[in-house]
Amino acid sequence: MASDTWKEFERNPITHSAAHHLIAIAELLESAGYARVSDVARALNITRGSASLTLKALKQRGLVVEDENKFLQLSAEGQRVAGAVRGKKFLFESFMHNVLGVDKRVADEDTCKIEHLVSDDTARRLARFVRFITSGDPSAEAFLRAWQLFSEPCEHDPTGCPACNMDCLVELCSMENKEEGPPNRQPRGSEQTP
Repeated sequence: MASDTWKEFERNPITHSAAHHLIAIAELLESAGYARVSDVARALNITRGSASLTLKALKQRGLVVEDENKFLQLSAEGQRVAGAVRGKKFLFESFMHNVLGVDKRVADEDTCKIEHLVSDDTARRLARFVRFITSGDPSAEAFLRAWQLFSEPCEHDPTGCPACNMDCLVELCSMENKEEGPPNRQPRGSEQTP
């Protein structure tokens, strides 16, 4: 039976676009001291009309406030949401690049896709892990060195891999070279003798 977790994506408190609009306002307020619809549009490289539509929805939700001179501010809740998304972006990008060794550009792109979707609980736990790994604790340094040196070859054999189940996770996670089709594998424990 399939999980219904995927349906929760639609109930996420903020969309990807809305998150970037909030962050753009926050960054404009920090750098220029003000933000207008045209400034947000320019910062996001979108049309003024597109920015207006998203900002209208954010104003209706009480995340953005516009004064009589058309200057934008973030409400307290808008500041909290923008700060949480920015924090998660920094945290996940740091983890992907500095711990997993993902290229900085790829880490930035991947983080952008998930920064507004990750739960606060997951972010807190990842922050704790990253703090441990970067703490200078000898056991953390030994773990990180061992992880960076780990190069056990993947034989793409899920029956001999404790991390895989029915299929090789490396192959399942890769969208490259899929034209060859999936390997013909049997679930673990169901091997047939010839």
